[in-house]
Amino acid sequence: MTTKTAAKIDNTESWEPRIVAFCCNWCSYAGADLAGTSRIQYPPNARILRVNCTGRISLEFILAALEMGADGVLVSGCHPGDCHYTSGNLKLRARWTIMKKAIEQAGVDPRRVRLQWASASEAQIFADGVRTLVKQVKELGPIMEEWK
Repeated sequence: MTTKTAAKIDNTESWEPRIVAFCCNWCSYAGADLAGTSRIQYPPNARILRVNCTGRISLEFILAALEMGADGVLVSGCHPGDCHYTSGNLKLRARWTIMKKAIEQAGVDPRRVRLQWASASEAQIFADGVRTLVKQVKELGPIMEEWK
C-alpha cells in the first residue's frame, strides 16, 4: 500500500459530511431552534439556512449547495396544509420528484437530498432528519468521488 493510498483511507475514515439544510422560517427553523434549546442531540454536520418558505427552493439552490462543497442537502418545511404562505410547501412537493430526477441527471446520487416536514414543535423530527441524512451520506462517501 502506497503512502497516498494510506492517506486517502485515513481521510475517508475521519471524513464528516457537510450538510446544507434549507429550513422554512415558520416551522422547521423554529423546530431546529427548539432542538438546540431542548438539547436534543443531532450531528453538527448541518449548516442551517433559513428561507421564508420551502416553496422558494429551486433546483438551482440545491445544485449550488452541492457545487460549493455540500455533501448532502436537507429541505425541511411546514407540514402540507400548514404553510404560512398557504401552498408553498405543496408547490415544492409537486416539484420534488422532478428535482430529484434532475439531480440524478446532473450526476449526483439522489439519496444525497432529503425532503422532510417538521413543525416548530417537532424538534425531534428535525433532529432525526439530520441524523438520517448524515448517516446516508456517510454511506455514500464524499461527493467529490462521484460528481466533481
